[in-house]
Amino acid sequence: MSAIQFSVDRPFGVYLYDYFDMVYTAIVGKSANDFAFVEGETPLSTTPQVVVGCITYLMVIFGGQFMLRDSPRYHPKFIFQLHNFLLTFVSAALLLLLVEQLIPQLVNHGFYYTICSSEAWTQKHELLYYLNYLVKWWELADTVFLVLKKKKLEFLHYFHHSMTMVLCYTQLVGRTTVSWVPIVLNLTVHVFMYYYYFRTASGHKIWWKQYLTGMQITQFIIDLFIIYGCTYTFYADKYAPHLPNFGSCSGGEGAAWFGCALLSSYLLLFINFYGKTYKKGAAAAKKAPVANGNGAGAKKSKKI
Repeated sequence: MSAIQFSVDRPFGVYLYDYFDMVYTAIVGKSANDFAFVEGETPLSTTPQVVVGCITYLMVIFGGQFMLRDSPRYHPKFIFQLHNFLLTFVSAALLLLLVEQLIPQLVNHGFYYTICSSEAWTQKHELLYYLNYLVKWWELADTVFLVLKKKKLEFLHYFHHSMTMVLCYTQLVGRTTVSWVPIVLNLTVHVFMYYYYFRTASGHKIWWKQYLTGMQITQFIIDLFIIYGCTYTFYADKYAPHLPNFGSCSGGEGAAWFGCALLSSYLLLFINFYGKTYKKGAAAAKKAPVANGNGAGAKKSKKI
């Protein structure tokens, strides 16, 4: 390996992908440079497998709830801590590897090229996108822990977990160049999210949970602004070239529409969740009597 040298091609001083390739080769038995996503050959690369995966996931979590209804709560603390620690590490590693690939493209070719050109979809990007897709299968275990701990299953939780896995699959198949935008933002949020769950599972009190939801909402707003822009310029260039546009944008039309629809639903669901969880909680706290040791707080609270 060469010495530390910062440049556009080495934004972190060393080329992280070389180290990743060493680990990948040791695990898989061949170089990361030999990877190619091929439907029907690459593991978990077909629509039936994804559909069966979603159905199995729902059967496991709701079947588990039913089977454990009369059982005590399980709290596999160490496994839960390890799960969240590893997901924090893996999310950070994938984020850094993607940023390392994206910075040279952004600097040398510009933003439009990086989100729309078919040439911006490289073999290295494809492998990192595929690994991110596999991580979404792994993250389904989050819900299993909720079932074991007998936590309430919110629709937002299991809808978001299962459909994000589907989303990553559709963008891989559709070779949607703009995929890196939601992936990078999602990985950034997940570094903080899984670190939060790792720390709280260790017994620490963390004060910034509300800001995680705010980050997720901001993530979807940015996603939709860019993805709707890509969708518009694609259709304007193809069907109405007299309209202002930046040119065509690479990716499957079905994948683009599915991404737009799903991310729009995420934004609405997370805004609704934020309102129910934090706004109502703050309102309830204001109405609650204040205990100050002499009962004065309770008396004042009646006048409010």
